[in-house]
Formats: sequence, structure tokens, C-alpha cells
Amino acid sequence: MHSMSSPTVPGPEALQPFPSPAPSPVGSKVSVAAHIFAAEIPDFLTEEECKLIVHLAKLKGLQKSQILPTEDYEEAMEMIEISQMDIFNLLDHNQDGKLQLKEVLTHTRLGNGRWMTPENIREMYTAVKADPDGNGVLSLEEFKQLNIRDFHKYMGSQKVKMSDLVRNSQHTWLYQGEGAHQVMRAIRQRVMRLTRLPPEIVEHSEPLQVVRYDQGGHYHAHMDSGPVFPETACSHTKLVANESAPFETSCRYVTVLFYLNNVTGGGETVFPIADNRTYEEMSLIQNDIDLRDTRKNCDKGNLRVKPQQGTAVFWYNYLSDGEGWVGELDDFALHGGCLVTQGTKWIANNWINVDPNRRRQQQFQQEMERFAGSEAGAGAGAPGEWTVDKAYSGVHLEL
Repeated sequence: MHSMSSPTVPGPEALQPFPSPAPSPVGSKVSVAAHIFAAEIPDFLTEEECKLIVHLAKLKGLQKSQILPTEDYEEAMEMIEISQMDIFNLLDHNQDGKLQLKEVLTHTRLGNGRWMTPENIREMYTAVKADPDGNGVLSLEEFKQLNIRDFHKYMGSQKVKMSDLVRNSQHTWLYQGEGAHQVMRAIRQRVMRLTRLPPEIVEHSEPLQVVRYDQGGHYHAHMDSGPVFPETACSHTKLVANESAPFETSCRYVTVLFYLNNVTGGGETVFPIADNRTYEEMSLIQNDIDLRDTRKNCDKGNLRVKPQQGTAVFWYNYLSDGEGWVGELDDFALHGGCLVTQGTKWIANNWINVDPNRRRQQQFQQEMERFAGSEAGAGAGAPGEWTVDKAYSGVHLEL
């Protein structure tokens, strides 16, 4: 593996001169969506490759992507030290001294993982007598009269089903590095050619995530990564950089999503605001219609991609900093998995991790180079626990 001194990440600055993805390895056409850079590439994987990935995932075993809230929720919430006035100011997005339903909705999902709807909020207000006049708006005076613990108790008392959560799916991870199944290695090489990113960056990114959505499965609109502030660390560079930070995010610069089967009903990938001219978080909820709600409002999203076996969807989660490196999070990359109304949906995700801090990313790459060299020198031949799927490397299946 070549050492990396100062890699340049091809990145989105505008739609032009946006670097187009490389042609699909099987010569199919590439279609491109506006505002965010999102390319839909049919036949990126063969039917046999899709079936093999599903089979390997089943061999590995899948786990629930999000667990149901525990009984410890109320206790955990009480341990958070924040004043009632601070809570009000945090929720009051437009700072008008009142809390509209949509302002509350944008923050409630930080709680016990339940996806809250306008109806849920109204029910909670009624239960804790928060909104005496029933207008759905809390004034500062009304809010001051509340006991925040009553909200926590209410949330903790609610029976929650998997379908009520932000995400209802199962997933596992498949290793793609040295020693992995030849198909897994071939797909990683194909992603390198597609993204035109340095091999060192792609090789040291996350393994392949495989996800199964059964009927009723969904994933409400979300970002694959988070903003990187001075007090935020990237998960992949955190240990190498040896820097303490109160917050952590995945720093997923690029997403490449693969559809592994044809879905009988539903299951589209939706980008609710892909073609909007401007982004305003509060505008995502209008007249009780929450564009992020993939169980109810997928049909109102600006861009929907239908699952077709073998198709890849490729997009950037960050903008460019104007100097060939990763900049701010691209809010327009908001996306979700629409409700599966019939059958089962299988997808896989390749995420390419890049730290917006160029120095930390470079330090990480150099450390990974040394690690790989020391492993080879010791005759290990394989990068330790990362080879969790090496047992499948020789699998040959007639699918």
C-alpha cells in the first residue's frame, strides 16, 4: 500500500464542476439528481453478487438496528443536567417565546428513540396538562408551570413497538479487506473506481453494512453523518489523534448504497428536499405533514429511487471546503428508507470515512500504514480481528 502524504478528495462544490462518478463497471447508464450530487447506477452489481452478499449476511447473523427503549429511560433523562429555561431556549428555534409543535418535533427524537408525530405530541400535552387552551402552542409561562419529569414519566410509560421507532430493520457488517471473499474485494475495488478516491481512504473505511427490512420496515429521513465542530471527533480518527472530544460522529463523506433485491411493494430511498433551492429545518414540517416521516409521507419527497436489484445510488454527505477537501455537512443529503408495504427489502451500504480535519485524516492514514506493515512483518498475514468474515473467504455457492 502506498503511503499518503496529502491526498486530495474530489468533492462537491456545486453541480458544476462536480466530478462525475466513473462509468459503471458493467457499462450501464448513470443518472444524476440535482442540488445534492446523487447518481443512480443500474446494474452496478450482478444478480449473483447480490445473492452472495445476502447469503453471507445470513451466515454472519443480523441484529436489530434499533432496540426498543428500556425502562431506564426516565432515570437517564433525570441525570441530564440542564435547566428548564435552557430546554425552552433550545426548543424555541425561531426565538419567538413560544413553542410550536414542529419546534418540539425536531428535538423529541433525541429521547428514547421513538419517532414522534404531531398526534403524539398533542396526546402528551393532554396527558401532562401542558397546553390548557389546546392550541398546540406552549408559551414561556405555560412551559414554566410544567414539571419536566412528567414528560419523562409519560414517555417511559408508553408501550412502544418496533414500527414506532426511528428505524425498523436488521443489519450486520461484512469485512471487505485483505483475505475477504473475492466478491467482497471486487466490490470494494469497484467503489474505488466509482468514487475516484485514493485507495488508502476506501480501504480504511467501514466494512460493508447489509440491512434487511421486512414488511413494515422503514428508516425515517436522516443524515448518514453529522456536522464536525471543534468539539466533535470523527469515530475513525479519534483514537489515533488522541484527542478528547465530548461528541463523536462517523464522518461518512460518501455513501454508496446497493439494492440487493427487487422489492414487491414500497422500500424506495427518498431524498425529501433534494431539489429545494434553500434549506430550512422548520419547513420540513408543514400543516402536520412531516417530510421526514417515511411511513406516511414518502410520496411527497422530491426524489425517490425505486429498489432495483443491482442498482447503486451514490452521493456525497459533505460539501467541499473549496480547497479540495471535506467541508460542511450537506443538509440536502437528508434521506430515508420508505415503508416496505409488501415483501422484504435487502440493501448494503459502503461508507467512505474522511475526517474534515486534513491533519487528523493524514495522521490516521499514516498510522494505518504502520499497522499494516507491522502485521505483515510479524507474519500475521491478516489484520487481526478485522477478519471476522475470513471464514467465508473460500465460500463458493451456486445461487
